[in-house]
Amino acid sequence: MKKIVRYALALTMLGAAMGLQSCEDYFDLNDNPNLVPEAPLSALLSTTTHKTGLNSQRVAATTSFFVQYVASPTAGSGTDTYQVTDYTGTWDALYLAMADIYDMRQKGIEEGASDYVGVANILMSYHLSLVTDLWGDAPYTEAFNNSTLTPAFNTEEELYAEALRLLDEGIAELQKTDSKVVLDDDNDLIHGGDKDSWIKTAYALKARLLNKVSKKPSYDPAAVLSAVDNSYESNADDAEMAVFALRNPWAEVARSNASLILGGWLSEQLVNQLNGTTYGVVDPRISRITDPTVTGTYVGTPNGVGNVGPANNTVKDEVYISRNSPLTGEASPITIVSYAEMKFVEAEAAFRAGDSQRAYTAYLEGIRAHMDKLEVPVAERDAYLNNTAVSVGAANLTLDLIFKEKYVVTYLNPEAWNDARRYNYQYADFTLPVNAALPTFIRRVAYPQGESSKNPNTPDSPVLSEPLWWDQ
Repeated sequence: MKKIVRYALALTMLGAAMGLQSCEDYFDLNDNPNLVPEAPLSALLSTTTHKTGLNSQRVAATTSFFVQYVASPTAGSGTDTYQVTDYTGTWDALYLAMADIYDMRQKGIEEGASDYVGVANILMSYHLSLVTDLWGDAPYTEAFNNSTLTPAFNTEEELYAEALRLLDEGIAELQKTDSKVVLDDDNDLIHGGDKDSWIKTAYALKARLLNKVSKKPSYDPAAVLSAVDNSYESNADDAEMAVFALRNPWAEVARSNASLILGGWLSEQLVNQLNGTTYGVVDPRISRITDPTVTGTYVGTPNGVGNVGPANNTVKDEVYISRNSPLTGEASPITIVSYAEMKFVEAEAAFRAGDSQRAYTAYLEGIRAHMDKLEVPVAERDAYLNNTAVSVGAANLTLDLIFKEKYVVTYLNPEAWNDARRYNYQYADFTLPVNAALPTFIRRVAYPQGESSKNPNTPDSPVLSEPLWWDQ
């Protein structure tokens, strides 16, 4: 596989490598397709599935500020307050991963390995969605075929259509029974070589994409529900990646924070939803997401304000991402898409279709599944579910309740920002960060300097409050 003139490798490799997390060192020289001329399919599978998990976290490390899961401990931090920020490292990581995915697809075609082609299509679709949901228009058609170092940008609409097409094609490839090379169990770091699981994940991602256009006339709740029906059946189906050089990168953030390299502070918005301040109901998931303060309470940090306690943060009087959480522990998997999330996609689509009973059943199941994933004791789980503020009955279910509960389920997942934009940030008590650089909520990020300095086709970045096409 000759990577001679390919666009992705025209990136500044040293800078990209320094910008990526140490988890990229997990694969040694003989297993890293970026370092050997002829990587086998099994090595490409391990690298692409590994990078997919890391890139999900990497994107969420930015977007989690926008949806106020986290807040910066530094007042006026750029990402926290919607300033134009250079995310070249994220752009490079996504395109380097897509280059490997492209290679796996091409090699799979050459070797008649339809299983690998199918997985590659699904991974490429996911990465395309991450890219276009951040920046909008982006290179794709000319990005990986050795034709140019300055590829044209495809439109957002084209990338969305391609992401859907790739999922459909990926499902078709995985349904074939004559793959010349079967998926390698040990090197598939997301689904362990299980084709049926990959097909379910393709349908879950398709349901996400179809639901994302809820503001558009083309929105089809029946199509969303059809995709959901073919996706996950339980928490065991979740698409997750749990192989790290040292530890889950969220746990690395928590570990650094404990060593006074501050980060991972939970936002007042999230904490107040969970601790009973916003809704008058304490959500038992709070103790499975974070640890209490020194006073045994749960206190978040307002976005844009920064640390309001002792300058050296020796007193833990606010809460943070926790290594004790099943979601962010040292060995916790990174969740890419989950059964609990699918239940809320189902609830929303069914609600919009006028099927209130199906919507309500899915809404309750989504809460239950997420509580189980976080290992909430059954008694606490059921007490929350039976609270009259939660168990409202099918006739009283609203989109507000669906989005409220889904907000907890997508904690630290990039999809949360798509939901916030679709919902126009209408979460209870959700306000702009203090001293925000925009007069309204952020809708996109600026093109990275690393791309604009090399590619004259890079568009001028619109104001960051300008919605993407599906958000209009």
